[in-house]
Amino acid sequence: WLKSREDPIPSIRKPKLFYVETLMASEDNPDATYTIVWGTVYAAGIIGALWVYGLLQERIMSQPYDGEMFPDSVFLVFCNRFFAIWFGLVMVNVKGEDWKLKAPVWRYMVVSLSNVLATTCQYEALKYVSFPVQMLGKSFKMMPVMLWGIVISSKQYKLKEWAVAFGVTWGVTMFLLTGPIASPSGQNDDTTSNSFKGLLLLLLFLALDGITSPMQEKLFKEYGLSKYNQILWVNSCSAIVSMITLLSTGSLMAALSFCKRHPPLLGDAVTLSIAQVSSQWFIYSQVKEFGAVVFAATMNVRQLFSIVTSYLEYGHYITALQVLSLFLVFGALFFKSYDGLMASQQREAEPLVPKSGSTSPPEVKGSPEASSTFPKESRP
Repeated sequence: WLKSREDPIPSIRKPKLFYVETLMASEDNPDATYTIVWGTVYAAGIIGALWVYGLLQERIMSQPYDGEMFPDSVFLVFCNRFFAIWFGLVMVNVKGEDWKLKAPVWRYMVVSLSNVLATTCQYEALKYVSFPVQMLGKSFKMMPVMLWGIVISSKQYKLKEWAVAFGVTWGVTMFLLTGPIASPSGQNDDTTSNSFKGLLLLLLFLALDGITSPMQEKLFKEYGLSKYNQILWVNSCSAIVSMITLLSTGSLMAALSFCKRHPPLLGDAVTLSIAQVSSQWFIYSQVKEFGAVVFAATMNVRQLFSIVTSYLEYGHYITALQVLSLFLVFGALFFKSYDGLMASQQREAEPLVPKSGSTSPPEVKGSPEASSTFPKESRP
């Protein structure tokens, strides 16, 4: 919190300035130092947790355990949701939120069904395409999310937003067409077949994930759900859906048998789930303290860091044109973050009191407490 010496209303503090600005004021203001420290902690927590999450996804789904591939991704979905339920229970009690159902169960189940199917497709795709392709595929969802937002919530987008979405979509398309994308540990040796199957699964993921976010947002607004109440019940329903799937297909015993034969798999699955859940806490904390703009920039860094790490760790081959495609994609994403930063700084630079001299208490907009929803990008 930074307060001007000439503040005409000293009892009202100005909104917290953007994280980068505090670097210049930290020597004179201990609050700025506090902001820098916690901003760094939140960003490092998000990048670190999701980095572990991404590496373990690729390890479990595309690398063999003593020569045997793990067969069932729905088991991983169940593990994720099981740990997320406990996270929701703890946070509901810590925050004093109401844990009871506030919406019809079928509304939660619809969201949960699309959520489970989307996550399953995301994991299954790694059997056929590399992790960088999967990661870029998530950026590719910008256009479907915007289209679903128009259909479901009647949203409107600026020309600048469409231009960024087009740049990302074009860059991802170039990446897919100008170099190898198949997973080296695919289900068969036909890389063309693997690529097609993997891309089909990614398309299904994009379609399902694109409709899940608007449905969650609509559910949140219509019933006034609190954050952790929604996390608790959506994940509870998702755990039920995934368990029913495991039981009905007979996959549960096969997955447990695999864990018995290869104990490291269970450790990887637990670590994967803990990393995913812990990332949600860091995401919530960063969004509350610094806003969605900083979060979007953090996620861009996370994507780039995860892709580079995957190439180094698993030895994926990349062509020069694919490198140029990555520059296009992340150039558009970082422009989007920069544009959001400039808009945020302009809003914060506006005087709290009109120059006309009005003495009525100003309305502080954009405060962390005013935001009650996770951004759409919060899911890893």
